[in-house]
Amino acid sequence: MTNIALLIAGGSGSRMGQSIPKQFLTVNEKPVIVYTLEIFQKHPEIDSIAVVCIEGWESVLQAYANQFNITKMRHIIPGGKNGQESIRNGVYELEKHYLPSDIVLIHDAIRPMVSADIISDCIRVTKEKGNAITAIPCAEAMIQTEDGNVSVGSYPRDHLRRTQTPQGFHISDICNLHRRALKAGINNSVASCTLKIEMGEQVYFSMGSEKNIKLTTVEDIDIFKALLVEKRSDWLK
Repeated sequence: MTNIALLIAGGSGSRMGQSIPKQFLTVNEKPVIVYTLEIFQKHPEIDSIAVVCIEGWESVLQAYANQFNITKMRHIIPGGKNGQESIRNGVYELEKHYLPSDIVLIHDAIRPMVSADIISDCIRVTKEKGNAITAIPCAEAMIQTEDGNVSVGSYPRDHLRRTQTPQGFHISDICNLHRRALKAGINNSVASCTLKIEMGEQVYFSMGSEKNIKLTTVEDIDIFKALLVEKRSDWLK
């Protein structure tokens, strides 16, 4: 069985307020996407890497892969108009090259602090259950609102999980899910896990981490830099 990492790097990063897409921002002299690529490159269970890339940045991505010796990157795939379309483009392309039973781990390119343990657990649960959604418990009090200004109720946090990536599937299953979603008129689901639930199917959770942050805002970059310092100090111990 082949395990493929599918990194989603098709977004423009408008919330970051930068002219460069956030996955290509440089932090400590290294692009964010390279940090993410290196983790999957080094993981012994990952056989191949594919990247869904924002239009116009394909040659930059390939140059970075060459510079940082990302030898497992074998596919660069065009991004779509939204996240669902980008993921669909990615898994449809993988379907042409791999077996239906092979596993794809769909991961945000802007989650550069994913750990080897998180990747391993996602693969394990996918093999056991058929899919795996990296998730963590919800520690905050959850308040419901309709207008964003005033509460209309609360929701028990024990019944909630905060989802992350990677999210693991067998290639045939995720491709068939996207085909059925298109027929059902669902074309802008926010994630693979929500798409599966919208289509009436269950998802199973694998291990996540508070450190597995998604770089969405400038403040997230500051947190990422702090985590890198912590990681470097751990190496020096």
